[in-house]
Amino acid sequence: MTENIVSVRDLETTFYSKVGGFRAVNRISYDINKGETLGIVGESGCGKSVTSFSLMRLIEHPGKITNGQVLLQGRDLLKLSEPEMEMVRGGEMAMIFQEPMTALNPVLTIGAQIDEQILKHRKVTPIEAKERSIEMLNLVGIPSPSDRYHNYPHQLSGGMRQRAMIAMALSCDPTFLIADEPTTALDVTIQAQILELIQGLQEKLNMTVQFITHDLGVISEISDRVLVMYGGQTCEVAETQELFSHPRHPYTAALISSRPKFGQRVRRLKTIEGSVPAPYEYPPGCPFTNRCPFATEICQLEKPPLRELSSGHTVACFHPVE
Repeated sequence: MTENIVSVRDLETTFYSKVGGFRAVNRISYDINKGETLGIVGESGCGKSVTSFSLMRLIEHPGKITNGQVLLQGRDLLKLSEPEMEMVRGGEMAMIFQEPMTALNPVLTIGAQIDEQILKHRKVTPIEAKERSIEMLNLVGIPSPSDRYHNYPHQLSGGMRQRAMIAMALSCDPTFLIADEPTTALDVTIQAQILELIQGLQEKLNMTVQFITHDLGVISEISDRVLVMYGGQTCEVAETQELFSHPRHPYTAALISSRPKFGQRVRRLKTIEGSVPAPYEYPPGCPFTNRCPFATEICQLEKPPLRELSSGHTVACFHPVE
């Protein structure tokens, strides 16, 4: 029997502006089991990163979590006080941010930043914290970890900075790891190394992972299941192979058909017609309505419920692709 680690229920995050509030995350729900990797994929602005920041309770003004539950091993993180949540962040759950150069403190050495996290969450001496930091730098494949421990972020390459951030995230053995587009700014060779590193550490530590990206190739390689988002809502959830073989939501099918195929030369790649509307322009129904070739009046007026079309394959669409 699989053990459920993360349960998100009707999560809603709203941002407020002069023209009113808009839901960057609009009542999404999903579960992640122990040792599983759930990939979240979608275009820029679809709500992937806001979902992760909501789970970590790092949403700042003018944003606010306005509804839902985030259960980590049965405990609702949205009901914790800020001091209690600070002990969860970096301890039971951790996050690899998209851009390490902005996430790491430029005036502190890499070692000092990892030490700080370990000392906060573990009952250890400063000497033991340093030993653990060097051990983690070695674990993520940074050469000469004892020397790199004393380096500042600007003294490391992009790939090394990302490895240092992974070392920091894993330094306290989190149960749940969120990786928010951790390979976006890296070249293809370094990207492959980082993906291999995350997969290897996940197997070694039996972690539960939420992996966010807009890259379908990365998702197909690293995820057990995939959640497709558009306009702050869930479009489709399925096992990775099932999703790529039999996409049922028109948006998922369009995404998959628009990517280049190995060994196939085409003059022009397929594109999704239309453009993503501004957040305050979304219809009350399906957010993909204005770009969907199968849309009817009901799609414009009513939000489609998530329905299970086959075992483990759920779709939010009134007209799923056959």
